[in-house]
Amino acid sequence: MNNRRRKIVHIITGLNTGGAEMMLYNLLSEMDKNYFEAEVISLTDIGPVGEKIKSLNIPVRALNMMRYKIPNPLVILKLAHWLRKSSASVIQTWMYHADLIGSISAWLTGNIPIIWGIHNTNLVPGKSNLSTIWIVKICAKISHFAPKSIICCSEASKKIHSDSGYDKRKMIVIPNGFNLEKFKPDSDARLSVRNELKINDEDTLIGLIARFDPQKDHYNFIQAAAKLHTKLPDVHFLLCGDNIDQNNKILTKWINNLELKEYFHLLGRRDDIPRLAASLDIFSTSSAFGEAFPIVIGEAMACGIPCVATDIGDSALMIGNTGKVVPPKDPEALATAWETIIDLGTKERLFLGKSAREHIQKNFSIEIITKHYESQYIKNSE
Repeated sequence: MNNRRRKIVHIITGLNTGGAEMMLYNLLSEMDKNYFEAEVISLTDIGPVGEKIKSLNIPVRALNMMRYKIPNPLVILKLAHWLRKSSASVIQTWMYHADLIGSISAWLTGNIPIIWGIHNTNLVPGKSNLSTIWIVKICAKISHFAPKSIICCSEASKKIHSDSGYDKRKMIVIPNGFNLEKFKPDSDARLSVRNELKINDEDTLIGLIARFDPQKDHYNFIQAAAKLHTKLPDVHFLLCGDNIDQNNKILTKWINNLELKEYFHLLGRRDDIPRLAASLDIFSTSSAFGEAFPIVIGEAMACGIPCVATDIGDSALMIGNTGKVVPPKDPEALATAWETIIDLGTKERLFLGKSAREHIQKNFSIEIITKHYESQYIKNSE
């Protein structure tokens, strides 16, 4: 193996809070800086995750292209100019727009080796952006000659994209990785968060950490909460993420129409996700489509919290026998799964959480996952 130092330029669609963005941050936090130099280019803006990456002393630049719009040729030429000056050994792209635009720019610079990243499963017409759907179709065609490798973050995303025409021979699965020092059990968090929310110490708290988006299906979560409330009226629900606050008229209308305002705590975007995750009795997702390998599930499991998730992407593979997986768009099943875990009692719930953390530690620690990425960078820059 050639141990010369390599420069990896990461191109990502944007750096707002999301699974792929956080995985990039986690990866850059762990990579061996003796052998790898990094630079990050966002097609849109720097965003909160970009600021976190800058705190690692890694340069971050933004092209300020409008998100989800196909850029004009001048934007691509500007990116190509940046890449030419970067002396990159390998380009790693993250998400569809970056895969396409990065490939064109890499070709203009003389074919710097490029590795694509896929962090999604299916796109749904009418709910997914139309331009994104068309970019996926283009990427499927050029996947046979543009990238050297295609990293999928889940088995589900690999299968769906290979079935859609992506070059299966180039596809490998490297799941998302989790920082078990940052995300860990914290009994103090349980008490402090309940004090913040002004609820009783013994009240059950179920959480959902996700931006407001059709993919996340908050309506499903709220409908399930209403069903559970009829049986267990003292359960509270913690929601946080972009546009998850009292200013969201659609979200608050759903909650108020079911007379659940007293039991829902809408916290907006937060920077203390490890604390919030560790405070929960159950972490849940309610997604309808599109998830590949949800970061938030792994983070909650690392905190020792049993999870209930809809069966999208590799959620079932992540959770294993440490929680419950239910069909999407089925609030009755979601509520029943929550009730089942609550009925186990504290001792059994803590045992499930301990098993969840051990499962993440054994299979998905950021240290293990980083080594897989580093191997790909070495292999594709030889």
